[in-house]
Parts: sequence; C-alpha cells; structure tokens
Amino acid sequence: MNLRIIHTRNIWFALSGALAVVSILAIIIFGLRFGIDFTGGSLLEVTITDSVTAEEVRSTIQEAGYEGASVQTSGERGYIVRTSDLTQAEHQSLINALDLKYADIEELRFDSIGPIIGTELRRTAIFGVVLTLFLIGLYVAWAYRGVSKPVAAWKYGALTILASIFDVLVPVGIFAIFGEILGWEIGATFVAAVLTILGYSINDKVVIFDRTRENLLKGSSMTFEDTVELSVNQTLARSINTGAATLLALLTIFLFGGDSTKPFALTLMIGIIVGTYSSIFLASPALVAWERFGRKGGG
Repeated sequence: MNLRIIHTRNIWFALSGALAVVSILAIIIFGLRFGIDFTGGSLLEVTITDSVTAEEVRSTIQEAGYEGASVQTSGERGYIVRTSDLTQAEHQSLINALDLKYADIEELRFDSIGPIIGTELRRTAIFGVVLTLFLIGLYVAWAYRGVSKPVAAWKYGALTILASIFDVLVPVGIFAIFGEILGWEIGATFVAAVLTILGYSINDKVVIFDRTRENLLKGSSMTFEDTVELSVNQTLARSINTGAATLLALLTIFLFGGDSTKPFALTLMIGIIVGTYSSIFLASPALVAWERFGRKGGG
C-alpha cells in the first residue's frame, strides 16, 4: 500500500510549522540553561549516606556561604552541586561544610571551568554545528550535480540544510521546556547529541533523495510529484525500521542508564523521531513544492 505523503504535503507543512513555532516560543519564553561547560563554574558530585533531599543539601550549601548553588540528585544517594567558579580552598571548604552536616560524604568528581573558557567553548560548539550543516549542504549539492532537472542540484543541498535545522530546533525547544521543569542543562554532551542527530537525519534524507535521483535518471514518464511519491514509499519501510531499532537501543539507555545519561539519551530519541519525520514528511514534500513554485515562474 502506497501512502499519499506528497499529495497531502500541506498537512505536513502545517504540522511542521506548528512544531517549529512552539519550539521557538519555548526557547524565547524559558531560555536555555547552559551548564558549566559553556558558562564557566564548578561542578561537584558527592554521595551522602544520610537520607536527605536535594533541597536540604542546597540549604546546607547556602548556609556555608555559597549563594546561587543548584543541586540535583544523581542516582539513589548521589548529588550534583553546581556553583560559580571555586578556588581549591573554596572547594575544600564546601566539602568540609557538607562533611560536618552529613555522615559519610564521598566526593566522586570536581570540575571547574573559567568563564572565558566556557564562552569560548560555547562559541566553538555553535560554529561547529553551523559549519557541519554548511559542508553537508555543499556535499549533497555536489553529489546531485548529475540531476539538474526538474530541480537544480543545489536545491537538494539547501533543503537538506533547512530540514536539518528543523531537526535540531525541535529537540532544543523541548530541552528548553525540560530545563525549566527538570533543571536539565545544555553542555558538551548535548552538543554531541545534536551532531549525532544531524548525522542520522541527514543520512536518512540522502537515502530518500538518492532514490528520487535514481528514479529520475530512469527517464520515466511519471510526473516529478509522482516520482518523489514513489521514492518516498520505496524507502519508507527502511526509514521507519532503522529509526525504530535505534530508538529501542536508546530507550534501554534512558530507562536503565544513570541520571547523567538520561538527558543525552532523551535528546537523541527526540532527534531521531523528528529526523525520521522530517525526512519523510518534510524534505521530499518541500522538494516538490519548490519544483512547482519554480515551474510557475517563481524561481
């Protein structure tokens, strides 16, 4: 059974537009909570044998003179403390304050990044994502140089970039909501997840575009719209099965992994769902819409 995905493209355009708008609004309203990787600061992870809440630990830290600290639980007895950049003496003083209040304190790790380094890391991460998109767009345009009709090769690359921006925008918007509700922060692992999402979703789009190219080169009498529709349906099972298999693996990590891996796994899960959706319901329908616009004299 063939689905009429291309012929119902206006529905998918409306849904995609709504998702994009909601994501942008979430980012504007809630903002993004950057971790110490990008803002600078100190991160201390400890285990406490006593049964205490994160709020009680935070109160103890504030009483010790460390205002503005945030505390998250990590596992059954673990706590992650984020503060402004601490010196070694301040770090030791904080450990002593916790040790006086609670029994059997064990320090698991301590990381400290200066604000200048954090700003540079954030700038480098943004540049890396943008450069990745640009280079992939160039490669796709070059790879499709043999197919110039009825859509120019560079348009395949441009749509790959635009759809990939959508694939990143939605997870970032959802992460902004989780940052507000759960206190999740954006750090180096989030950037790694975004780059992984880009690689996965772009590969999925290239597979569908490549099937479209093959069908066009056969010189069929089918219209361009029907050719793209056929190509999407021919690769539909592959896209869904690949996405489902990857999601199962990530779901296992999310359910049974540590607290530190949950944001990473969930970001990838959201990105793969969105990437698979955009490959099937956004990129190829947009290719047809662009071809129709050009045929009517719009460019």
